[in-house]
Amino acid sequence: MKKSLQSPGACRRWGGFATSLLLPVCLLAILGCSRTGEAEGGVQPVLLVVSFGTSFNDSREKTIGAVERAITAAFPDYEIRRAFTSQIIIDKLKERDGLEIDNVREAMERLVRDGVKEVAVQPTQVMNGFEYDDTIAEIKSYESRFSSIKYGRPLLSSDADYQEVINALTEGTKQYNDGSTAVIFMGHGTGHAANAAYGRLNDALKAAGHDHYIIGTVEAEPSIEDVAAAAKGLGVKRAVLSPLMIVAGDHATNDMAGDEDDSWKSILEADGFEVAINLRGLGEYPGIQTLFVNHAKDAIGR
Repeated sequence: MKKSLQSPGACRRWGGFATSLLLPVCLLAILGCSRTGEAEGGVQPVLLVVSFGTSFNDSREKTIGAVERAITAAFPDYEIRRAFTSQIIIDKLKERDGLEIDNVREAMERLVRDGVKEVAVQPTQVMNGFEYDDTIAEIKSYESRFSSIKYGRPLLSSDADYQEVINALTEGTKQYNDGSTAVIFMGHGTGHAANAAYGRLNDALKAAGHDHYIIGTVEAEPSIEDVAAAAKGLGVKRAVLSPLMIVAGDHATNDMAGDEDDSWKSILEADGFEVAINLRGLGEYPGIQTLFVNHAKDAIGR
């Protein structure tokens, strides 16, 4: 960040010598400080990227890291910081790897201590479920301690978002969409009303002509039974499984692609499908990264 070569404090240290002569210089220096683009108090504004997190290091850098890098490139005038919502993952990374990552409360307290006044928050949740609600509620409790907090939306928030996600998914998996393969995405699922987003995305894919794409969830509806029935209805014998999650972490590696009898891979193989695995989290898709960048821009007003 560009900084003024001379601060108001430096002007004062000249003392009373030739005050009338130096006053114009001091005034110019003060005005110069105010034109550097720094936020209130001379502290750079912060854009806090909040993710659930993952202990899978490779996937974290390919997904969460990729989203953060895209945001960093789009906001050179902001400092980009990271927070995770999963304390289990935070504790595991600290114990196993010596990697320290703030939870949301710690991140907000650090911002207060650092004198930051302007904050933008961009969650990387897929939808506005319990995790998103809890994140926003915790951050809102700090609003009185900042001059401005702005909130970005999760991935699937508007009609336009659904179309952008469809574009990203179909472009990123077009090599599998050969007319004889079921292209299946596994989401997490939630008891929150926001779970309806999965069915809506399924319907939107079909409405856009992507008949061989199927959306399911590991913990809610549509279930793996719904997914298997939809795949059978296509009359195909091959299926490709991909995570509909920001990272390809534990759910993708074990519940989706594992060798246990209750994994999606094993269930579909038992139903007679030849199954291939695409362990690529949503954060790896350029279109998904762009959508998060755009949500942050909307929040900030760009």
